[in-house]
Amino acid sequence: MNNKTISIVSYITIIGWLVAYLIGKDNLDALSRYHLRQSLGLAIVGFILNIISISILFLGMVVNIIGILLLILMIIGIINAANGEMKPLPVIGKWLEDKFDFIG
Repeated sequence: MNNKTISIVSYITIIGWLVAYLIGKDNLDALSRYHLRQSLGLAIVGFILNIISISILFLGMVVNIIGILLLILMIIGIINAANGEMKPLPVIGKWLEDKFDFIG
């Protein structure tokens, strides 16, 4: 799998992230490392927001809105990866840039 494909696949759920990381961990370039960090951060933020919104029963509609927003961020990340750009995701991307140093 080339680095651009790794970058794209990393946004396709946490399973896609695991596949991309495990297959490409030995020869990652700056682009794929960047998108692996961004997509992992997106998955973690999504998980936390879903736990919070599910734990408060009257926020049922918020769960749907969060899901739509996360899908939009995933699509933006895939487009950036496909174009070979290292652009941060809106809202959370700048914060995620220096996280997850174990990726490389």
